[in-house]
Amino acid sequence: MKTPSPAAEAVTLGEGNTPLIRSERIGPALGLRQLWFKYEGANPTGSYKDRFAAAAVTRLRREGRPACLGTSSGNTGAALAAYCARAGIPCYLAIVEGAPEGKLRQMLAYGAKLYRIRNFGTSPVMSKAVMDGLGGLAAELGAAVEISAFVYSPVGMAGVQSIGTEIAAAFGGAAPHVFSPAGAGGLTLAVARGLAAAGSSARVHCVQPAGNDTIASALRAGRDRAAPVESKTAISGLQVGSILDGDAVIAACRLSGGLGHVVEDEAAWSWQARMATEEGIFCEPAGAVALAGAAQAVARGELPADEPVVCLVTGSGFKDERSLIRMTGGGATPLLDDFQAFREAVKAGVRGAPRN
Repeated sequence: MKTPSPAAEAVTLGEGNTPLIRSERIGPALGLRQLWFKYEGANPTGSYKDRFAAAAVTRLRREGRPACLGTSSGNTGAALAAYCARAGIPCYLAIVEGAPEGKLRQMLAYGAKLYRIRNFGTSPVMSKAVMDGLGGLAAELGAAVEISAFVYSPVGMAGVQSIGTEIAAAFGGAAPHVFSPAGAGGLTLAVARGLAAAGSSARVHCVQPAGNDTIASALRAGRDRAAPVESKTAISGLQVGSILDGDAVIAACRLSGGLGHVVEDEAAWSWQARMATEEGIFCEPAGAVALAGAAQAVARGELPADEPVVCLVTGSGFKDERSLIRMTGGGATPLLDDFQAFREAVKAGVRGAPRN
């Protein structure tokens, strides 16, 4: 390990201070007068994980670590790869087996070394073996392990708490309902802690896919412990069947007055498409999970129409090519012979379109 340098400059690419976008169409359709989207796709690598990587890699630089070891199903890896490239630190990543190719290509573009591991991300046994093994390897090499969970990387995750402080500053004395998607729960816990540190009384809700329900049902049922599962969801980024931060998420959400919500993958894909076509917000499937949970809460009568609701939109839709093909049908753009054909196509489309 190099000589530590506490005075070394922070590693940053301009992350944070992302847009808080008010809903134009979906909110009114749901009967919510104040529905907002916190759009983390505006970060440099396209997800909220840049906040994590900035804090984590800054620590690595200041401690003089020779390499960064990490795990990822996509967004964490892309963020670590980018910020390590910025800092001149080699980055080696153990990759979840089902990670989308688009996210892997983004990591490779930044120069990271990637290694997929069979059943990693779906099997709690394999996931634990990988996590434990990384710790031993890092100790052997004098490197550092950066995994986006408080139980592994509290310094990095403290950087994610800024989402909560930004939301608190935007709403002042108001207390919004904040809906957060969760795999292992690190994002939800970070936002809850950021809001609490800012003095906000916002209620933080944890939303999980039904195929990765480690936290949400336990929170709703009044239990104090998360439970590991064999992850079956196809929602990239939320395929974490291990507990990790789960128990702390339950405690933090319950203290805030928030609930757990379990949604189907199909609901997330449907809301992903609607966010693009009705709000102009193009997000990855995980970024639509929070909205799916909010819509479910409306259907249950759990959200008053006049209270502000914030859905965390975790990352850009460009990160998951499979979901993009699902959304658009994957069809080719028609090639027309001349402008007259274009003219007729547009006229037919405009005349047949419903009026707003």
